[in-house]
Amino acid sequence: MRLIQEAEAKGLFLKANITQASDVKQLMNTVVEKYGRLDCTFNNAAIEGTLEPFIELPEAESDKVIATNLKSVWLCMKYEIQQMLEQGGGAIVNTSSMAGLVGFPNMAPYVAAKHGVLGLTRSVALEYASSGIRINAVYPGVIDNAGQSARMLDKYGQDKDDVAKQNPSGRLGTPEEIANAVLFLCSDQSLFITGHPLSVDGGYVAR
Repeated sequence: MRLIQEAEAKGLFLKANITQASDVKQLMNTVVEKYGRLDCTFNNAAIEGTLEPFIELPEAESDKVIATNLKSVWLCMKYEIQQMLEQGGGAIVNTSSMAGLVGFPNMAPYVAAKHGVLGLTRSVALEYASSGIRINAVYPGVIDNAGQSARMLDKYGQDKDDVAKQNPSGRLGTPEEIANAVLFLCSDQSLFITGHPLSVDGGYVAR
């Protein structure tokens, strides 16, 4: 909110459990009540969970990761699309991951959920393309930030400089590069793009 206010723009912070339908429905209703429309949305919540061998991972932990990374996208899209149908169109961008295109060990629930975002994005995009609703997904690589990517590197015991050297681009990505991709997919510059997985990973999954 501070950055929004500093830019002299309008913003609204709402607390919600996006794995619960009632919270998501209220979230969308509040946004529409305040702003009148829902032109574009970015479904970006995610957790990586614990790194565990598949057979040792507790069921509750797996459920939590899949709910946060996949069910939340399903729920948000459901209520976003309902509003966009009423107003005649809109754009939705979902966050997956390079782990939604390739596998990684000891991350089965996360990888499964992120692969699920691809199937969900493509299937629902086909259903509503003729209604003027575009649905795409971004697939970030390892991003140089203090959030999820940094935590995952720490859990794997990897140094970010070593990981950067393994990337074809020779570096990590930046949050701004992900934001630019999302803005493009939300904008009129991408009006003929839907159901598309856009990798923003410095060439990682192209190898």
